Amino acid sequence: MAKRLSEIAALVEGMVLGGYDPEIAGVSNIEDAGPRDITFAVPPHLDKAAASKAAAVIVPGDIAAYPKPAIRVANPRVAFTKVLELFTPPTVVSRGVHPTAVVGRGVRLGSNVAVMAHAVVADDAAIGDNTVLYPHTYVGEAATIGGDSILYPGVTVYAGCRLGERTIVHSGAVIGSDGFGFVTIEGRHHKVPQVGNVIIEDDVEIGANVTVDRATTGSTVVRRGTKIDNLVHLAHNVVIGENCFLVAFTGIAGSTKVGNNVIFAGQSGAVGHITIGDNCIFAGKSGAAGDVPPNSFYAGFPARPHKEWLRAEAAARRLPDLMKQVQALEKRLAALEKQGK
Repeated sequence: MAKRLSEIAALVEGMVLGGYDPEIAGVSNIEDAGPRDITFAVPPHLDKAAASKAAAVIVPGDIAAYPKPAIRVANPRVAFTKVLELFTPPTVVSRGVHPTAVVGRGVRLGSNVAVMAHAVVADDAAIGDNTVLYPHTYVGEAATIGGDSILYPGVTVYAGCRLGERTIVHSGAVIGSDGFGFVTIEGRHHKVPQVGNVIIEDDVEIGANVTVDRATTGSTVVRRGTKIDNLVHLAHNVVIGENCFLVAFTGIAGSTKVGNNVIFAGQSGAVGHITIGDNCIFAGKSGAAGDVPPNSFYAGFPARPHKEWLRAEAAARRLPDLMKQVQALEKRLAALEKQGK
């Protein structure tokens, strides 16, 4: 499939710069773009894109002129997403239940559903319209998967868990495994039954090998619009608010409540039984050890306000020089004391 640059400009509601209307056959990043590809660039990468082999570049709306054919748009990243979708249509999946799939008693399958090879849908589960269960997925007893959802190969959804509309769950994710609950008596660990469930609301995406524990009682909840990267762990009775970002290796301990629009960067996390307000950001490798007010930017371990952490880090880097100065002062003091005697 190929499109003229002007056709792509109409799709992304942009304006073509330059008098040439090349034919575009693909989309790529700046480094890999070829002479029939389109890419995008924002500062400070505009010169790099101009020098690339790309046929055309999507650029910000304040660019008046550009060395090669371009489309000027309000948000190049959003426009680039639309172009990616144009040139990479979704995989066509055959609908229906594969002969090797297992569908239990009382299962409710919506219209246009795909249950692919060796998938298992246990008794009394419900699968919404247009949902795709890839091979070797497991949906447990009385679990619910909303419409227009995708469960990629090897996903496990335990009994009683509920996934909303337009949910995407990547391979190896486990939704509803037991929370880590034990009582230690005389040196022996006794398991506390985990009888709650997990509720994933609409428009949530869950990365590969993510684990979301079922609640001890009640529900572990991920609210609508939240996006979870690979290798994230949410413990029992955690509540994650709407439109959050949880980046790889994040871990949230049990019963912690996270507000809306919160970002946990890579390898960050929180202890259990705390409350984190809306619009907070946690830098990479930070760990929240207590309640955090809304609109906070925290860093470090234990996490503290980012500016405070920066000052502490700057002071820590000066410690070797300060130690040398102290040692020199100690020697001078010792010499003075010796002279005084």
